[in-house]
Amino acid sequence: MDTFTKSEKRETLESVVIRFAGDSGDGMQLTGSQFTHTTALMGNDLATFPDFPAEIRAPAGTTYGVSGFQIHFGSQDVRTPGDAPDVLVAMNPAALMTNLADLKPGGMLIVNTGAYTKGNLKKAGYDNNPLEDGSLSAYRLIDLDIQAMTIAAVEPFGLGTKDALRSKNLWTLGLVLWLFGREYEPTVAYLNQKFGKKPAIAQANIAALKAGHAYGETAELPSGIGPYEVPKAKLSPGLYRNITGNDALAWGLVAASQLSDLKLVLGSYPITPASTVLHSLANLKSFGVTTFQAEDEIAAVCAAVGASWGGALGVTTTSGPGVALKAEAIGLAVMLELPLIVVDVQRGGPSTGLPTKTEQSDLLQAAYGRNGDSPLCVIAAATPGDCFYMAIEAARIAVQYMTPVMLLTDGYLANGAEPWKIPAMADLPEFKAKFPTERTEDFHPYMREADTLARPWAIPGTPGFEHRIGGLEKNYDSGNISYDPDNHHKMTKTRAAKVAGIANSVPEQEVEVGEATGDLLVVGWGSTYGAITMAVRKARAEGKSVSQVHLRHIVPFARGLETLLRGFKRVIVPEMNNGMLVKMLRSEFLVDAIGVNKIAGQPFKVGEIEDAIDSALENLT
Repeated sequence: MDTFTKSEKRETLESVVIRFAGDSGDGMQLTGSQFTHTTALMGNDLATFPDFPAEIRAPAGTTYGVSGFQIHFGSQDVRTPGDAPDVLVAMNPAALMTNLADLKPGGMLIVNTGAYTKGNLKKAGYDNNPLEDGSLSAYRLIDLDIQAMTIAAVEPFGLGTKDALRSKNLWTLGLVLWLFGREYEPTVAYLNQKFGKKPAIAQANIAALKAGHAYGETAELPSGIGPYEVPKAKLSPGLYRNITGNDALAWGLVAASQLSDLKLVLGSYPITPASTVLHSLANLKSFGVTTFQAEDEIAAVCAAVGASWGGALGVTTTSGPGVALKAEAIGLAVMLELPLIVVDVQRGGPSTGLPTKTEQSDLLQAAYGRNGDSPLCVIAAATPGDCFYMAIEAARIAVQYMTPVMLLTDGYLANGAEPWKIPAMADLPEFKAKFPTERTEDFHPYMREADTLARPWAIPGTPGFEHRIGGLEKNYDSGNISYDPDNHHKMTKTRAAKVAGIANSVPEQEVEVGEATGDLLVVGWGSTYGAITMAVRKARAEGKSVSQVHLRHIVPFARGLETLLRGFKRVIVPEMNNGMLVKMLRSEFLVDAIGVNKIAGQPFKVGEIEDAIDSALENLT
């Protein structure tokens, strides 16, 4: 190692990006989540990006079994998990092989030398040991035999070598916590709770955690490496908690059931990355939530349709492959005109695709992917915390307009986390469901409100409101089955008009950053929000005429969007697909929008958006 120096004073940094990477059995997700939890408690703003291997259990030491967790935290506004890590923790050669290219030049590299055996080096694709051939000279290296130090730390607990090494991630966490001025007490509390029935395991893990922390306090660090501090962020006053998108979504659905005074019924089938919404809601039964894990995707959505037919708030959660399977039943909900919520947590495709990677490639399926003219509302969340509010918005639209609503998130939002200011329920507007109570002689299930075109939500079995309903076309005036061609035309147009009318109840589209006219408009939707925002802000700070619009309402588009699009010389649309929103904008508004596409299973980096902005401005005539 290099010459050692000892520094007692901590260097202050505005922000830091750390990536923990190791074998899928090395506990990198736990390490990252505990660092995140502690960082949130210390008052930093943050954003995270867990990156899982698709294989359930890839062979240990292989590159396709590497699991990663990246956190960007700071004293300033943090919108993304960071383009490139300042610090890379590589627990084995495979983690180094797959992640080193992302580490900033001069970045800090922490490696576990105990894992650099000939066998592991070969499995990772190394001909030579990178710790010995000088290939890491561009980085500030901390090379430690973490395995040996972990075994020594837990020796008093009588664990075998295999069990002892399971604590090496905690030793590493302790060191990184110390490096960046984090306390270890929150992780101690977590370990005591998690292993409450196995106190010996809890104490061994705690000993490893404290040993890593103590190493930082007592050992001399390599030259150029010292302890750091990142001051608290200036967040608006309130009660905060760290939250993932899927947790926020689950809580938003529960809040929606309270605001609408409806029971929440979830019909779901497990699928990555949507499964944790089912898990979260299953733990919230005290709020009147019913969860049903069906035998397949079709049964799941049909259960949700049935729940809505019976007067509950029916919800089904899935990912892209599941949406494809649910398509016919969603079309049934369109025909029945029921308030069904379909949550699509998007992942890479097609087919099985990239189950643990993120993508925005279901937009066209959401907007058009059903047989017949089957319009429904499509909305999208922008951040993990925004998933809470968009779940409520999905329920509001579904109940008010008696229509299915598809809410799009993705794997990046689902698993990513950010500090979230907990709202007061009293501050959230109610939208109580209305069920007919006064019988009229001409009642039928497709009588409509004049302003929303919503049909009455008559609960089956209510005396005086018995009615027949199903998947066959209905007569506009009686609700009876009809094969009349003119009637089918009228009903199809009416259902489309109802969905189009949703635009009247959502805010007009506004500019997110910048002015309403200028040289370049960057239009995004979903999880591209953070990267676009930071890139546009930087461009504007450099004096460039750039603005940002971010869409949460996609079908129908919010009023005022066309005016904004036409107020700029050029429009670019970054999205994680091969060009879907850009097709819709070009089709709907006849604007010459240009797609900026990334289809890599990874979110946009801020630098990639910056490059697209510069390229678009250079080509202006």
